[in-house]
Amino acid sequence: MKSMHSIDMETVEMTLDIMKYAINRISNTNPELGSPVREEELLNRVGETVTKEGIGGEKAFQMFKDVLVKTAVPADHPRHLAFVPAAPTRAATLFDLVTSASSMHGAYWMTGGGGIFCENQAMKWLVSLTGLPEGAFGVFTSGGTSANLSAMIAAREAWRDRNEDNRAYKALLITSNGAHSSVKSMAKVIDADIILVDDDEDDRLTGKWLQKAIDDLSELDRKRLFAVVATGGTTNAGIIDELDTVADVCEKENLWYHVDAAYGGGALAAPSVRHLFTGIERADSITIDPHKWMFSPYDCGAVIYKDLELAKNAHSQKGSYLDIFKDPGAQGFNPSDYQIQLTRRLRGLPLWFSLAMHGTDKYTEAIERGLELAQNAAQQIEAAPHLELVRDPSLSCVLFRRVGWNPDNYRDWTYDNHKAGFALVTPTKWTKNGKTETISRFCFINPDTTEKDIEEILASMK
Repeated sequence: MKSMHSIDMETVEMTLDIMKYAINRISNTNPELGSPVREEELLNRVGETVTKEGIGGEKAFQMFKDVLVKTAVPADHPRHLAFVPAAPTRAATLFDLVTSASSMHGAYWMTGGGGIFCENQAMKWLVSLTGLPEGAFGVFTSGGTSANLSAMIAAREAWRDRNEDNRAYKALLITSNGAHSSVKSMAKVIDADIILVDDDEDDRLTGKWLQKAIDDLSELDRKRLFAVVATGGTTNAGIIDELDTVADVCEKENLWYHVDAAYGGGALAAPSVRHLFTGIERADSITIDPHKWMFSPYDCGAVIYKDLELAKNAHSQKGSYLDIFKDPGAQGFNPSDYQIQLTRRLRGLPLWFSLAMHGTDKYTEAIERGLELAQNAAQQIEAAPHLELVRDPSLSCVLFRRVGWNPDNYRDWTYDNHKAGFALVTPTKWTKNGKTETISRFCFINPDTTEKDIEEILASMK
């Protein structure tokens, strides 16, 4: 009986077919904008694919190419401007293949030293962008949710260790109404309560609002308060909290200060907006997602700590089978010590390869391009009589409305453009002065998006 791991001519031919597909897809800057279909319809098209005998690699791959991939939306399409899309460089995507093929376990230096070295080279650049003091460092995670969770576990354990009595209280943290949903989900995972602080007139969390919220706490709740989560670029509108004044309050109140810059962190590399992040260098931990605005493939997040030892204290795992790691050659940086995952792939390798190939200046240019596209979109919107800007662009997010439209109009317009394979731009909700309305939103990540793309999308709203 042929082994699953044996190499024969069929496997060689299938490998060549897959590599040919991968090369063609990676070089395609304008892929088909697929549309989702119901699971029942997919089952009717392809049938059951996992069987006792197997359906064969050729048939399975043909199904993927001809049917399955066409029901998914490629995040790197230049007219995919919904959510926070992605636009991995060709170099990063290619090296994602290498990362899988190399089969390195990225938890420990012993098993993945060379790959971890590469990850750490990329991490040095990320840390340098934040301005954190010497000794700060981080580790790559599966995304912003796991990065935020890892940071808050470290924060909670540091709070408990500071005073043994704290272990008797259920932890409490403060964040803003504009914080990402993962912050709220993370609080549930660690069984912490959360207080959402009203934003100021510019829809930011500020030190003033934060201090007021703390002063209004009961004596018990103040004892339970261990951390504050600010946002360095909200996913809905690109809004950056007033990071410096929030830092002032956290230092005064002896609270762990975390900045969730999963989306906006890429803009730390853009000189034109770097000043908007003043205060981030005073954070105890920071989340950045390279798979968003740093042109890495999914999934690649990062958590950075001012004090690595506090993270290690919270996350390091022990096991008798790890005793071999005492060997001198196995000594080195162990990513598993600083975040929630033990088993991990070297998801920072594609970023490293792309940075090594292109240089950091190219990253700055590409990120500045996203900011430029947002400003161009705002100009086109202001010049169109049927459109209105909701607010000035923040980072690469642009919120706007079509005059006279209701939520159904936005929904139908989104569906029509998507089904036609033209563009994916989705509506969102915006609340101001107690009033919530449905509007439209652009998020520019892909430097291959053009001013002409924006013009044509806006024209489709007439």
